[in-house]
Amino acid sequence: MPNIRRKQHLGLIGVLLIAVAFAGLQLTAVTGRASPDTKNYLSYALSLSGESRQEAGRRAIAYSCASGQHASLSPVPWTNRKAVGESEEQCVRRLNDSVAYWTRHGNTEGMTAPFANQRFMAIFEARPGYPLFLVPFLTVLGPTWGLWLAGLVIALAGSVCVLFTLRAAGVSRRAGLAGQALYLALPTGTVAMNPLSDGLSLALGTVVLLGCVLLLRGRPRTDVESGTSTGVTARAGAGPRTGAVLVAGGLTLMFLVRYSQALLLAVALAAVFLAWSGLLRLKRRQPGPVLRAAGLCGALAAGIYAGAHLLGWPMGQDSAQDLLTHHYQRPDLPNPWPEFFVQEGVFWSAWLRRQAAQPILPALLALSAWALLRRRSVVLPIALAAGAAGLLNQAGHPNLGQLYGYRLIVFLWLLPALAIPLLLDRPPTDTAPDDASRDPAGAKKPAGMTAHGVAPAPVGDTPGEVRHPMPRS
Repeated sequence: MPNIRRKQHLGLIGVLLIAVAFAGLQLTAVTGRASPDTKNYLSYALSLSGESRQEAGRRAIAYSCASGQHASLSPVPWTNRKAVGESEEQCVRRLNDSVAYWTRHGNTEGMTAPFANQRFMAIFEARPGYPLFLVPFLTVLGPTWGLWLAGLVIALAGSVCVLFTLRAAGVSRRAGLAGQALYLALPTGTVAMNPLSDGLSLALGTVVLLGCVLLLRGRPRTDVESGTSTGVTARAGAGPRTGAVLVAGGLTLMFLVRYSQALLLAVALAAVFLAWSGLLRLKRRQPGPVLRAAGLCGALAAGIYAGAHLLGWPMGQDSAQDLLTHHYQRPDLPNPWPEFFVQEGVFWSAWLRRQAAQPILPALLALSAWALLRRRSVVLPIALAAGAAGLLNQAGHPNLGQLYGYRLIVFLWLLPALAIPLLLDRPPTDTAPDDASRDPAGAKKPAGMTAHGVAPAPVGDTPGEVRHPMPRS
């Protein structure tokens, strides 16, 4: 027991060291992160905190223009928040003139300030979760430090969920810590820190993925020999019921933050689980838990779509018109889809050329594919679904202005963050030759025990279902 507690303390120290190092690095850029959409979310949050719509717009403009003075003039379009040669005073004047113009042209209602026409601002009105999350931070610390601290909390929460997801899937402590560090080092950490809804949506997505792992791994098991639980979440008594709550709760909150991404994640998970259950049937294994997970995600996807429709929030047709009419400033196209698919081809051909020129993501995806081939872990199909959700989200917005950015496709980066750490662990020893089942003294271990003395836990409750190794220290 003292040895187990010592290892737990070492794991906690590792988590804290990674978090402190990340927070220290973020102190180098407390401001300068605002994008053109930040002022929309900020004005919404300030309105929720009790400010008048006019005052909320004024403060949002002041923050956005001040942040723009600290932004680098990079070639990345969506991060280039400062017009070349524009001073802070000129920025404030330009945005105030825009507010006055759209107020005169009918945008007089809503929680967000009238920075554009009412139809475009309705997109942000349909995302109340992120502004609501910001309210306590803004109330206590104001816009600059409040947005920074909110981003830090979001980033660290997502990274810890990645750690828990890997540990619940049966990886070692060092692999779990590697997943936490990767999440913060990759664009997932960058997007989480930006004052936009994408980071909070991403963090809630990691909660959903953790819930999926708990759904599929079965009830928490205990090592009969030592009396110790088989994982971090197992020690907390987490099992399928907890997993279902996390999946349903995470997607429900994502619906309020960014419902389109919640819908795509639910659909991707349901599709992957259905395909997985079909594969299990071909192998004459029981697909019960996987089918139940598919049913839950499919039902939640239907609920998300129905909820957005009933609330009158912008849907796919509106998104296509937004892209093709420059934020509804030109007349709608009678049939936007032919031109939309032309834009898809233009965007993805440019995106592939970009990846060939700077093959960081392809290299990480190649390592992820290697992990997929070398390891048999419940986390891999779930990570594939997350990556698919990122690709689908980007496909819904084939805007060349987003070519150099990461925020729309950010869920794709969860795949390397979850898959690559698996390579740090040895393959499961229960599939190794017979001598791996003996201890150093040559004594035969009990049937079903690995070389680490831990019995693998089934994904479901019935014999023959997919199994995966439990955590190793």
